[in-house]
Amino acid sequence: MAGLQQTNSEMILLSWVRQSTRKYPQVNVTNFTTSWSDGLAFNALLHSHRPDLFDWNAVASQQSPVQRLDHAFSIARQHLGIEKLLDPEDVATAYPDKKSILMYVTSLFQALPQQVTMEAIREVEMLPRHTRITREEHVEVHEQHFSQEVSFTFLLSSCCSNVVVSLPT
Repeated sequence: MAGLQQTNSEMILLSWVRQSTRKYPQVNVTNFTTSWSDGLAFNALLHSHRPDLFDWNAVASQQSPVQRLDHAFSIARQHLGIEKLLDPEDVATAYPDKKSILMYVTSLFQALPQQVTMEAIREVEMLPRHTRITREEHVEVHEQHFSQEVSFTFLLSSCCSNVVVSLPT
């Protein structure tokens, strides 16, 4: 049951991210690992809710992934009060840590508007469920982050209980 709850929470969170970043053609978030490594998704998520904070084009076109990540984390800390839970160098990799990304995106979810449409949830349900991680890598990641998983499930379940889902009329 806890696994199902976490899966549903991740689906809602991914739906929210995709809905929030839809108007940014450079951004296509399909997971909580590789979709975040170039820093564009974090910046697009922030810019979609707070476009007054920075010039999207300047960030998207002129900075390296590490600079974009540092920019997003700094903006979130300065304007939303979200601590830098991640190091840009740890995210700007081929396969960033899923649990760490989830924890940080959950912090953004708690600080930004949370409305999620049913269309966005259906869209996520239709995404391919293929994964590029081997069983050995999965076991290693699971062993390293078991305690983070417990705290993440608690944090996400507590924040997602107030999610507003818009139904078409």
